[in-house]
Amino acid sequence: MLRELAVQNLALIEDVRVELFAGFCAWTGETGAGKSLLLGAIGLLLGERGGADLIRAGQDELRVTGRFDLGRIEQKRAAEEMLQASLEEDELILTRRLTRSGRSSALVNEAPVSIATLRKLGEMLVDVHGQRESYSLLQPAYQLELLDAFGKLADLRAAYSTAADAVRDLRAKHKRLIENRQTRQRELALLRFERDELVAANLLPGELATIQREREKLLNAQELAQFNAGAAARLYDEEGSVMEVLVKLLREAQTWGRLDKEIDAVAKRLELLKPEVQDLAETCRDLSERFEADPERLNAVERRLQMLKKFEAKYGKPHEELIRYRDTLGAQEQSLQRQEDDLAGIDAALVSALDELKSTAAALSKARAKVAKKLAAEAQKHLNDLGMPHAKLEALLEAVPLGADDVPATGLDHMELMLTANPGEPARPLRKVASGGELSRTMLAIKTVLAAHDPVRTLVVFDEIDANVGGRLGDVLGQKLALLGRSHQVLCVTHLPQVASYAARQWTIRKTSTAKRTSTTIAPLATDEDRIEELALMLRGEARTDTTLKEASEMLKASQKLAKK
Repeated sequence: MLRELAVQNLALIEDVRVELFAGFCAWTGETGAGKSLLLGAIGLLLGERGGADLIRAGQDELRVTGRFDLGRIEQKRAAEEMLQASLEEDELILTRRLTRSGRSSALVNEAPVSIATLRKLGEMLVDVHGQRESYSLLQPAYQLELLDAFGKLADLRAAYSTAADAVRDLRAKHKRLIENRQTRQRELALLRFERDELVAANLLPGELATIQREREKLLNAQELAQFNAGAAARLYDEEGSVMEVLVKLLREAQTWGRLDKEIDAVAKRLELLKPEVQDLAETCRDLSERFEADPERLNAVERRLQMLKKFEAKYGKPHEELIRYRDTLGAQEQSLQRQEDDLAGIDAALVSALDELKSTAAALSKARAKVAKKLAAEAQKHLNDLGMPHAKLEALLEAVPLGADDVPATGLDHMELMLTANPGEPARPLRKVASGGELSRTMLAIKTVLAAHDPVRTLVVFDEIDANVGGRLGDVLGQKLALLGRSHQVLCVTHLPQVASYAARQWTIRKTSTAKRTSTTIAPLATDEDRIEELALMLRGEARTDTTLKEASEMLKASQKLAKK
């Protein structure tokens, strides 16, 4: 419910604040007083586009603020979902600003939001009906939502939604697997080739370094043999060898050692060197015999080394990392193969999910068909009261095919409200009805029937719904708006006193002028005397008489009496 509206610097409006109430609220005033400006302010608050030309002359900024009470838990939940934030209070304060430079901004509870978010909140909070437009009721998708609410089909719709989500999820997975199938199969073939190639190569940890050392030994076998043979000779075999020198030194040390203990210790240490030198000579002699040219082995080592280097270049990995990569190929192959197996499993699951979707859709469609007839019949009764006794309203349901790529969000039905306004005329979609008066009355009839079944939109705004309507029919319109006001806040701009007399609250909109400026104001009519005076002005204008005042008084009393029934 819109509790308060404040408007600053909008065209003729300088600074207007109006406190609103529940029920049927009527705004009245002479043509050109500025009623459309106040409705335009509400439009800006709901996210409509606006330009700098709307700003009052001499001012730099236009500002509109609305305080909405979220009296229903459904409203609060919907608002929190849109804002992605929890609300501490059961209210929203929406603010819209336009500057002379063309900048537009919006706030919700003093926090900046986009104009798109403001628009979504507005569509959730307010249902606006003009003579030629509707923000929601004329849209088939919203008609379907209201039909489900009217028929209390929330459980069936939720079951369909769950089944639809399951089908979408499986289709998405299936699509991804199919789209990646060729790539996956190429990857599988490559993995298997690489696995077989690397397994056949029998790569071993540390092998590359070992092979490189062996190659160097084979390339230098002759030099290695010569070195070891020469070393053995110099250590033991040839004249003047290390062993010969050592033996001579040992004898001299033993001779002198008898005279000095320290020299005797040197002699003993020289004695210990003899077996070591002998062992070294024997080792070198054996090595000289082992190192010999082996062209056949060298060729084999060269081939193996060349292959290892080729693998490193081919796979772009060092030898040790290549071994680790080889060891992961089996797991990669299993993962890709599982995706192939998943595809077969998803095919089976998708068949089952589609069967469930069709079953829930059929149950929802069957229930909707029954409810649609009831909705049309109840609205038909109100059309009779609203001066359209020959009109015929139908709620047409058509099956929507289940496509291969898309799953409708609200079921396999398309709903269109069809109106035959006069005998002999073809039925036409409500959104294409030519007569503004017929459209207004039809919308009011439907809104009256559906009012109790819209848990979110609690404010309904009618912009001159009584256009092209006479006094007798205006009386009926007033009764319907009063009835609607029992479950909704109804804000109606009207020029008919018969309609305004049924309002629970009434405001008058006036345009005042001075030598320098013109301003639009709005004032509540707090007493019956004020309202009678306004109704008399609406009946006869400035030519009103005591008789007119009496007529207005009787009209107000009768209307209020009927409105309370």
